[in-house]
Amino acid sequence: MADAGAADGLAAYEPLRLMDGTPIRCGTSRVTVNRSGLGEVAGYGMDKSHHAFYWGTKLMLITTAEGTATAFSLAHPKELDERKQALHLLHVQQIAPGPCPIVCDKGFAGAGIEKAAADLGHPLIRPNRQDEHEPALPFPSWLRQRIEAIIWTLKNQLGLERHNARTTDGLWARVSQRILALNAAIWHNWNTGEPIKRSLTAYDH
Repeated sequence: MADAGAADGLAAYEPLRLMDGTPIRCGTSRVTVNRSGLGEVAGYGMDKSHHAFYWGTKLMLITTAEGTATAFSLAHPKELDERKQALHLLHVQQIAPGPCPIVCDKGFAGAGIEKAAADLGHPLIRPNRQDEHEPALPFPSWLRQRIEAIIWTLKNQLGLERHNARTTDGLWARVSQRILALNAAIWHNWNTGEPIKRSLTAYDH
């Protein structure tokens, strides 16, 4: 787990966080798996978004609504499932200056994690699962799309999908580089008054 070096912008103090987990693929061939030095954090997991198995690690990311990452962690996909990884991250990192709700998806449903997160001052806001019949809380679906867009920025525009790490230390370094680069761009956009704080257009040359 790691403090993401949150940008010193007004949004870092907003009373809301977004949270999601995403696979970080680290190899596709059996030879790569056998030769890799990523055994501490990498293993076989299920990418539910693409209904496919992968070999790699799981990135858990907590951000502000405009994209500033305030905490993240990497975990072996079998040793820590998504809910356990999220709860561990909430215990070891201060994600906000004070208590705040966290918008997440229904994969984080569960009485245990919801009570534990609420006890830490972070009630989870998520859509209802199909088997839940009680009235759902008003759920801002555009915020779910935003955390997905933030992850897309890290993986594609900032090259996290092509990290090429072969050791645990190398993977941590490459993930940290991308997250710090995103936070630095957002910090700069806050200070220059750019309307879209997560825009990387000015740095895309």
